[in-house]
Amino acid sequence: MKKLLELYQHWRGAEPLNVAKLAGSGSNREYYRMTDAQGQSVVGCIGTSRDENHAFIYLSRHFTKCKLPVPKILAVSDDERRYLQSDLGSVSLFDAIRGGREAGGRYTLKEQELLRQTIRELPNIQINGARELDFTNCYPQAAFDADSVLFDLNYFKYCFLKATELDFHELKLEADFRLLAKDLTSVDDVQGFLYRDFQARNVMLDSKGKPYFIDFQGGRRGPYYYDVASFLWQASAKYPHKVRRELVYEYYNALKQYTEVPAPHAFVERLSLFVLFRQLQVLGAYGFRGYFERKAHFIESIPPAMENIRELLSERNFPYPYLISLLTQLAEMPKFQQIETTAARADGYRTTELNPYKQHPQDGPATFSKYDKQGPLVVRVFSFSYTKGIPEDESGNGGGYVFDCRSTHNPGRYEPYKQLTGLDEPVIRFLEDDGEITTFLESVYKLADAHVRRYIQRGFTSLMFCFGCTGGQHRSVYSAQHLAEHIHRKFGIEVRICHREQNITQILKNT
Repeated sequence: MKKLLELYQHWRGAEPLNVAKLAGSGSNREYYRMTDAQGQSVVGCIGTSRDENHAFIYLSRHFTKCKLPVPKILAVSDDERRYLQSDLGSVSLFDAIRGGREAGGRYTLKEQELLRQTIRELPNIQINGARELDFTNCYPQAAFDADSVLFDLNYFKYCFLKATELDFHELKLEADFRLLAKDLTSVDDVQGFLYRDFQARNVMLDSKGKPYFIDFQGGRRGPYYYDVASFLWQASAKYPHKVRRELVYEYYNALKQYTEVPAPHAFVERLSLFVLFRQLQVLGAYGFRGYFERKAHFIESIPPAMENIRELLSERNFPYPYLISLLTQLAEMPKFQQIETTAARADGYRTTELNPYKQHPQDGPATFSKYDKQGPLVVRVFSFSYTKGIPEDESGNGGGYVFDCRSTHNPGRYEPYKQLTGLDEPVIRFLEDDGEITTFLESVYKLADAHVRRYIQRGFTSLMFCFGCTGGQHRSVYSAQHLAEHIHRKFGIEVRICHREQNITQILKNT
């Protein structure tokens, strides 16, 4: 730290007035925001790997010369272990789209526009950034090749596949690995700058929402498909199929402004290979961080990644029969299953006829009295109409939270929505495009998370949330369903949903 302060003083001519350590990114680098007496700040970095630092410094200077949106290098120590860069602020794309991610992939129009702006800018750094770039400065290697593919595939095998205890024939799997590595590297793709770690956490937004790129020190020469797969199929992002499809389209049209591209069908077919590879790669990382380093966050990321694989296998036929058979078996394992209704709702395409929450007549009235208690804490979430009274607490605990949704815009005032509910796609779109309900729920999530966490810690067995609106049909139903899915996804506990006025019940089992 002392040497970083000396570098700042040599560059600025005075010591910083304030130094604040920034949150770690999981790497071996430490970042500090250093602010002078006038309130102007820069970011100082201390990195233990000289080669990695050199790659970032070289690439940042090259991209700045190309007028690309990256941080500028302001000063570098002689040994390249410390450097100063321009401060791009504290708001990442990951932060800016948090609401949509925590709502299970229900991204608002504003969040979707941020994603479009980002994906449209990607070809700029991939194609323009590669011009006159000396790839020998890249770290740890200069190009994406078959050896690096096989390394990642074996990482998947040893750190994830073996940990699942699924029996497999190693030689047959290796044969398919070699075929996949050949297919990924033998085609004459456009070789631009492959960012490699292109994700929402590595995109910063300025005050106008313009994206800037950081943490590209692992980049190298390679095909542009890799970064698209990395960004759009990131498991934790939960991008709905429709949003992902539109972002691929945005990228494809932007890419055409920089280079010749294949026909759309060929582009998508080629992209699917990189999506498959990227899912295997991240499962290897999740396996190592989760099973071996015992970090719960990575274990929780495995089911969404497996959902990506299920979707991919249902859409594409891959010429790797043994590998695909193993992935199919993995995807069917109960511990990697997500609640299908949750996944279905995330796409936002269900209509009344296909609604998975509709109660069958033989199920009886909308009540949970026929269900036995499962698990230490059961959360019950109700939607209701204020004209018919607040739901009673059958547990005998006197009730819980009651939220009034009537301050938000009511779709029931408009004829097209009068016969629909908050579970139907047109109503969902109305509420999310309007935005009031998502802002309302952001505060509810924070309150509910703290309460659920504390109830679990104290060993309580029952918690109740109720959402009321005028008719118990639109806003309250939407809010109750979203909170229930949010709690189930985050804590894995049993959540019982009752849309009282719609006579609809559902149980999300504990996992």
